Amino acid sequence: MSATYLSQRAVVRLAPRVAAEDVRGFLQGLVTNDVSGDLPIYAALLSAQGKAMFDFLVWDGPEGALLLDCEASVAADLVKRLSLYRLRRPIDIGLDEAMAVHWSPDPVEGAAADPRLAALGYRWLAAPSGESAETAWHAHRLSLGVPEGVAELGDILWLETNAVELGGVSFEKGCYVGQENTARMNWRQKVNRRLVVVPIDKSDEKRRKIAYPEAGVAVDHLRVDTIDVADLPEWQRAGMAG
Repeated sequence: MSATYLSQRAVVRLAPRVAAEDVRGFLQGLVTNDVSGDLPIYAALLSAQGKAMFDFLVWDGPEGALLLDCEASVAADLVKRLSLYRLRRPIDIGLDEAMAVHWSPDPVEGAAADPRLAALGYRWLAAPSGESAETAWHAHRLSLGVPEGVAELGDILWLETNAVELGGVSFEKGCYVGQENTARMNWRQKVNRRLVVVPIDKSDEKRRKIAYPEAGVAVDHLRVDTIDVADLPEWQRAGMAG
């Protein structure tokens, strides 16, 4: 098998100190998606204004624990933010350095399809091993027009990051941080801007979040009425049309 280890991802573990503690219930009241059902799912922790702070995949863990597949560069910040909400609840929150995120574009036994978009491939959590697959993963993700991480999503209203199209939000669950603005945008159907991956020669520097010259693309935060739909991947085109 070719390289699978995503060296720029990390695993944050939320584990109960006592058997009766409900870790899922704790996270359910904080994040954008419903963690009460089957996992993995895609979700985010937002600011009170509904802007993206951290995005991650939530995995089931042993003995009532949950595992967050997140961006390594902000994993410590995510731990601190979650710990602020813990108060006196008997939940341990910290980096699990024995676990790592692995990815393959093709099916692998025991792996799960990426919950955002099937074409993204397959992921699983295991001990870190082998060479990094980051270069291949990064190119694959950008080729499908899927943004992720603070550099691309940070400080953007969650629905403007294509969270609905990528399955990163539930409008049926209870309250969570940033839920009010997110629900209002959905109810009013007022998503006026979108994050889009565009050819770098079509990128608007004033609306650019980040550029990737080696890939020939940039991530822009554009008004919907200025987006050339011909540049969009099918999943995003269909979502915007709907």
